[in-house]
Parts: sequence; structure tokens; C-alpha cells
Amino acid sequence: MTSYLRRLLRTGAAYQLADAVSKVVALALLPVYTRYLTPADYGTAELVLTTIILVSIILRLGLGEAFVRFHYLDADPERRRRLARTATGSLAVITTLVAGLIAIFPEPVSQLLLLGSDQPDIIRAAALGLWAFTNLELAYALLRVEERARAFAVASLCNVALTVLLTLWLVVGREEGALGLLLGNYVASAVVLLGLWFKERESLGLVSREQLGPMLRFGLPTVPAEASVFALFFVDRLWLYRFESADSAGLYSLSVKLAGIVIFTVRAFQYAWPPLAYSIENDDEAARVYARITTYYVLFTGLVVAGLALLGRWVVRLFAAPEFYAAHEALPWVALGWALYGLFLVLVVMAGRAQVTVRNAPAALCGLVVNIALLALLVPPLGIVGAGLALVGAYAVMLVAMWALTRNLFSVAFEWRRLGLFVTVVGTLTVTGELLLPTAGAAGFVGRALVLAAIAPVLWAARFFRPGELAAARGLFRRAAVPSASG
Repeated sequence: MTSYLRRLLRTGAAYQLADAVSKVVALALLPVYTRYLTPADYGTAELVLTTIILVSIILRLGLGEAFVRFHYLDADPERRRRLARTATGSLAVITTLVAGLIAIFPEPVSQLLLLGSDQPDIIRAAALGLWAFTNLELAYALLRVEERARAFAVASLCNVALTVLLTLWLVVGREEGALGLLLGNYVASAVVLLGLWFKERESLGLVSREQLGPMLRFGLPTVPAEASVFALFFVDRLWLYRFESADSAGLYSLSVKLAGIVIFTVRAFQYAWPPLAYSIENDDEAARVYARITTYYVLFTGLVVAGLALLGRWVVRLFAAPEFYAAHEALPWVALGWALYGLFLVLVVMAGRAQVTVRNAPAALCGLVVNIALLALLVPPLGIVGAGLALVGAYAVMLVAMWALTRNLFSVAFEWRRLGLFVTVVGTLTVTGELLLPTAGAAGFVGRALVLAAIAPVLWAARFFRPGELAAARGLFRRAAVPSASG
């Protein structure tokens, strides 16, 4: 078990090294950006950014998921290269056609997405972003399946550096607002993509019809599920933009940005988990690994969510301009929503291991329907807090539905007693601290920090940890560094 956890931490850290650096830099620059962007500017940019990701999921046609799964089913190097060419070539053609059409006809897209606002430059930047982001995600997938962590980290760090430099120049130097934020992100992505295509020329070539058919049959059923899942993170901002204001969408988007450590963890898990989970050949061993990794994931993300719930007000004051302070209201709920998304990924892999991906969609659609219903019910009285609560409620429903649909496909004996104990301890301490302790000043900060620090000892006293687990964890984290895999 320790070897699997070490591998997950090592690959996850490598794949998210650039994301960790970008989030640290982004947090450091938030006090700068939030003084050059109004909440409405920030809301517009974030709505476009999330739209790009949602449309990208649809355009990928599940080819990335199919590529990862089929890569491990066929050990022949030549067939693997043809598989990479088929995925890369198909996606390049699709995205070029769609992005070209959007760039030629930006006005109707602007009217539809930005609710009557005519901003063709924003939409043209989005077209570039859609092309660059979608193809770059697949290029990164090619590096991940081969566990070429060093090459992945170098490419990602170059992307971060270029993004920071361009965004500072465009947002701060030229005061381009939302347009500068978009161009800074996606011009950098386009440059890195072209560099990877040049370096990985063997992955470019003619599409194999023989391989494309099975890939689409595996991948297409995953698209409705993945799109529905991500729509949960899109529809809330669109709803706030449409029914509240662009300012509300901007405040909510900032809460998402400040929940970065949870999002970072989920992204690392999303990248590192499927290759590890699919590589375990023995089903009994895989079931044990899935259960234990789930417990550790809940432990880490639960502590982070508790920290943001207790100390979120000080986090917002530290990293954002005063007019963004109200973002703290949604911060713990957004963080909890993202943490639940990681648990959904465990169940998705269970279905993928059984090669039954059609069951993902009903669970995801249930979550999306519940999310929209809760947004309609909770946003009018509660604003951005209502949007955060709707996200959490939707994921709770979706996880139950997904578990019910997949538990007979691949049986995993999750550690329910430990999970229940953890939720009880952390929930009780966090809610007590939030209700009873001051919300401002040094006394409030110190008191809440002490409550957060007390969680681990209380868990130990309640016998949450197994014998030797803490010592093993200390050893793992001492050795957890950027991997030395060849790249």
C-alpha cells in the first residue's frame, strides 16, 4: 500500500508542480490584479474561461480518456504511436474548424454568452483559448501515460512563466482588463502546444480509422458525464452573471481562485489517479488500494476545507482588494464542492475499470439537475452563498447516484467507519468554531487557528489513525519530491 501511495504522491506532485507554482504566483499577484480589474471584469473573464473548458470537454469526444485506457491495454510501441497520432490528429482537425468559425462570427457568440453584450475581441480570444487549451490537454495526456513527469513539468512551468509575463504586461501594463487576462492565458498555451508538437513529432500523423472507431465507442459515453460534471462549475457562474450581476459572478469566481489548494489537490489526483488505478492488474488488490486512497484523500481535503471555513475571512483580506471581501462567504462551500469532485473521480475509475462508461452520465445529469434547481431556490435569498450550497448539494446527490450505479460493477469495501468518524470530528469542530468564535481581529484568528490545529489530535484520540500510519505518512512526505523520471 505504501508503494502505491508513494507513487501517487510522486506523480501527482510532478504533474501539478507547474499548477502549484502558478497558484502561488496567482495568489501573490491577486492583490495586483484585483486593483486593475473590477469584479465585473473578473466575472466576465472567468465566465469565458469556464465556458472554454466546458466546450473543450465536448469537442474532445472522450478521445483523451480513450487514449489513456487503450494505452494500457496494448503494449506494442508502434500501435501506441498510432493511437497517439489518431487522437492528436482527430482533435486538431475538430478544434481548428470550430475555433475558426467562432473567430469569424464572434458577434452572435458574444450576444449569447455575455447576455447581449457585444465584445467580439473577448470572443476571438476565447476561440484561440479553445483551440490551444483542448489540444494542450491531450498533449499533456501523452506525457502522463508514459509517466514522463520531467517533460510534463518543464512544459507546464514554461506555460506558467509565459502566462504570468503576458498577463502582467496586458492587464497591468496595457490595462486591457478581461481581454488581457484571457490573452495572457491562451497565447502562452498556444506557444507551449506548438513547442510540444515540434518536440513530439512522432505523435503527429495520419489518423487510423481502425483505432478511431473503438476509441470513440469508449470515449463518447464519457462526454455527457464529464460535461455534466464540469457544468456544475459553469452553470453557477452563468446563473450569477445572468440573474444577479457580473459583480456577483466575479466575487464567486474569486472564491474559486482562493480555494486553490483544494483544486490543486483534485487536479493532481485527477492526473495521477487513473494511470495508477488502471495499472493494478489484480482486482482484489485494486479494491484495497481504492478504498485506502479514498480515505487518505478525504483526510487531506477535509482538513483544507476546514481551514478555509475557519480562516477564509483572513485569506480574502490578505489576497484581494477590499471590494472583493464578500467572496469569503462562498469560499468554504466552493472548496467542499471541489473536494467532492475528487471522490466522484474514484467512482468514475471504478466504472472505467469495468469498461462500462455509460453509467457515468445518469449520475452526472442528476447532479446537474439538482444544481440548477438549488440555484433557483437558494441564489435569490443567499447570493453567492446560495451558489456554493447548490454546488455541494448537487455533488452529494451525484455521488450517491454514481455509487449506486457502479458498486456492482467493481466492488470496493470503502472504510466507512473511518470516513464517518472523520466527518463527525471535523464537522463538529469546524461548525463550533465558526459559530462561537469572533470573525475579526487577532483573537478571532488565533482562536480559529487553534481549533484547526486541534483536529489532528482529536482524530488520534478517537483512534482514527491505524498503527504505524502516522510514521509511514511522515516517511512518505519526507521522500515526496519532484520525481526523477526521465522526460
